[in-house]
This record gives sequence, structure tokens and C-alpha cells, in this order.
Amino acid sequence: MNLSKIAAAVTGVALATTLAACGSSTKTADKAAASGGSAAGALVGVTMPTRSSERWIHDGDNVKAGLEKLGYKVDLEYANNDIPTQANQIENQIAMGAKVLVVASIDGTALSNQLQAAHDKGIKVIAYDRLLMKSANVDYYASFDNYKVGVQQATSLLVGLGFKKEDGSDAATPPTAPVNIEVFAGSPDDNNAPFFFRGAMDTLKPYLDSGKLVIKSGEKDFNTVAILRWDPATAQKRMEDLITKTYSSGAKVQGVLSPYDGLSIGILSALKSAGYGTAGQPYPIVTGQDAEVASVKSIIAGEQYATVWKDTRKLASLAVSMTDEVLKNQAVPTNSTDYNNGAKVVPTEVLDFSTVYKDNYQHVLIDSGYYTAAQLK
Repeated sequence: MNLSKIAAAVTGVALATTLAACGSSTKTADKAAASGGSAAGALVGVTMPTRSSERWIHDGDNVKAGLEKLGYKVDLEYANNDIPTQANQIENQIAMGAKVLVVASIDGTALSNQLQAAHDKGIKVIAYDRLLMKSANVDYYASFDNYKVGVQQATSLLVGLGFKKEDGSDAATPPTAPVNIEVFAGSPDDNNAPFFFRGAMDTLKPYLDSGKLVIKSGEKDFNTVAILRWDPATAQKRMEDLITKTYSSGAKVQGVLSPYDGLSIGILSALKSAGYGTAGQPYPIVTGQDAEVASVKSIIAGEQYATVWKDTRKLASLAVSMTDEVLKNQAVPTNSTDYNNGAKVVPTEVLDFSTVYKDNYQHVLIDSGYYTAAQLK
């Protein structure tokens, strides 16, 4: 009888110990899952603004490929520049159980409700190239130094007009007569656009103040020169109106600050229709951004003068590494505290960029493997 009681007691202790161990193991597993300790196969929602620009297609494809290579599932969506569509896509990704959202927004101020919903479910948000505004629920920002992009756009304009050399130093014999220019800005709902414009105008200011450069139309306020949704047709129409209103008496446009290749193509179309691009009336110096194929071909042909090239392969890689670090609860390196979205300073990593001219496109774009020679024929 005593032996039976002892055996029963031993069995009870063993059972209790086993149950306690199981409970401890379950709690540990639950804790690890809740903290993101097991990130394998997690779903990442990626939303891009549009397929109408080739750069966003490359961005989306590169981010998706990079994440899938690490074993993550990816829902990649394009919103066709329609804000309600993008909001709905993000809501669907939240409902699908995404653990991280990578968002290149159409309008950086239009997604506050979706960002709040993501935050409420513990989903981290990475703003991709365009900063998400007026929300504390933005965890990281991956981009380029957009103010410096604007500086370089203006510098390339000054190079083309003869005031500077490609290395940024002053030209030995700059123009002596005033030079007529016009300026364009990007979409007012894109947070990057004011950075580009401010960097460019700060760079041009000494030349404008001294009278070496003249904005003949007088249109230089951001809201006046901004092109909603970066639309090439809108830019073309504005350039046509400028030519009609300001240059009909014989004065010539000698330079155009354009912040994006798509706008540059529209601007050049307006100029061509007005007779520019002939032997007696060459194209003005026209800048750009993104090194899109059509614009690089235009540069090679001697039409568009330059474009700022931001290697989106590197940006995609940065977004992938940020996502991976977030999902593995690792520290996310950042290098800038310059980006305040109106609700917080968003931890940011910015990348560098290059400027493409006719004399260096081979080295910058082809030798780097970004394009093949056949693509630019």
C-alpha cells in the first residue's frame, strides 16, 4: 500500500513537471511568435503608385524579387495613380495578415487611416522613396537625398548653360548676357517634390539675384509651377502656354528646369512644336530625373541635356534589408534625421545618385549593368 502511494506520488510529480514544461514551452513559443522571432514565410505588402512610369515597375519587381529570395511572401500592387485604389490595396494587405507594409504613396497625406489600422495590428510601415506624411505610424523611410537631387538638377542646368563644369566648378568663360529659363516642379502631393524644387532653386538663386539667369515668365512659386501627378501632358500644355504668352515676341527659352524625365519629354514636345530643335534654333538645356529609356535616348540624340539617375536597384535592396531587419527584430541602420513628416521625425536611410550626360551615359548606365547598349539604341 505504501509502495502504491509512493508510485502514485512520483507519477503525479512527473505529470505536473511535464505539464509545467509544456506550459513553459508554449508560452515561450507564443512570446517568440508575438515578437516576430519566427519571420520565415511572413507576408509583406508592397504598394507602388503606378505602372505608367517604368521606374516604378522596376522598383516593384526588384523589391518583390529581393524579399522572395529571403523566403518571404509578397503581395505587390500598383494603384494606377488612384488614391482610393491604393488605400483599398493596403487595407486588403492588412486583412491578409501582412507583417510589414512597404508603401510608395500617390499622396503622402492620404493614408492616415490605413496607417493607423496597420499600427493597431502591430504591422510595421516602411515609406518607400516618398515620405508618408502627417502620421506617427511610419516606422522607417528609404529614399535618396532629395534636396541634393534638386541641387544636382540645377547644377546640370548650369553646366548646360555654360556657367559650370560637370564637376561642379565654375566655367572659365560663363555667359555674359542674361539667360532666359523656365522652371517646373513635381506633384504637390508628393513630399519629394518640394525637396527637389527647394534644392534646385537654392542653387539657382545667386544667378537669379545677379540677373545672370532670368525666369522670363515670372512664374517661380512652387504651387504655380508644380505639375499634379507628374503628368507629362500637363507639363507639355504649360510649356506651350509659356511659349505663347512669354516668348511670342522673339525671345527664346534657353533653359528649362524639369524635375522628372516624363515631364521633360512633354516639355520637349512643346518646344519642338514651336520650332525648337532645328539648326537655327536648338533645344534649350532641359534637365530631368530617373534616367528613363526614352529620356536617355533623347540625351544621346542631343535633345534632353541631362538626367539625375537614382539607382533603384539599390533603393529596392535597402527596402528589402530594412524589411528583413524589422521582421527579425534587428536594429535598422539609418543615416538621416532630416525627414519630419509633420507628426514625427522618421528614421531614414538615404542613398546617393549620379547625373547622366551624353558624354558619360555609357559608363554610368551601361557599364553598371543598369541598361544594355541594345536598350538604348
